[in-house]
Amino acid sequence: MARKPTATKPAKSKTKTKTKTGPALTHIGASGEARMVDVSDKPASERLAVAEGRVVMTRATLDLIVSGNAKKGDVLGTARIAGIMAAKRTSELIPLCHPLALSKVTVEIEPDATLPGCLVRASVKVTGPTGVEMEALTAVSVACLTIYDMIKAVERGVRIEGIHVVEKLGGKSGHYRV
Repeated sequence: MARKPTATKPAKSKTKTKTKTGPALTHIGASGEARMVDVSDKPASERLAVAEGRVVMTRATLDLIVSGNAKKGDVLGTARIAGIMAAKRTSELIPLCHPLALSKVTVEIEPDATLPGCLVRASVKVTGPTGVEMEALTAVSVACLTIYDMIKAVERGVRIEGIHVVEKLGGKSGHYRV
């Protein structure tokens, strides 16, 4: 009787894939496949990430938001809640992110007449073996998208700009600040 070929699983590699131009890409395996990073050997530590972005619009649209007269309701309050919810669901949106038990998420949105528009800033905290940069970036992104959604009937030319990490604390790489 002939034996059926059996599939073998590739050995788990804890090594980072080296690139020609810089640091290793931790989500790429030795043969180029996407993989979730194994954080089981990393010690838990308190970690914080802060991200920010901007929603740029006309002064008239900003005035509508600030006055509370947007047709869909409280733009800033809705966007704040959307950002918090998004941070909590990041691992469902970004395929290789670890699900994390977040200990704190804040989303602050400040109208800025000089843009004109809104500055969106998210701060996310966890005690665990991996950082929360993706959660902070997701919170900012979704809050910005929510602002756009709530004002798009008034102004289609709104721009979402400059979403980036501004600070990271904790873990092996230490403190990073823009």
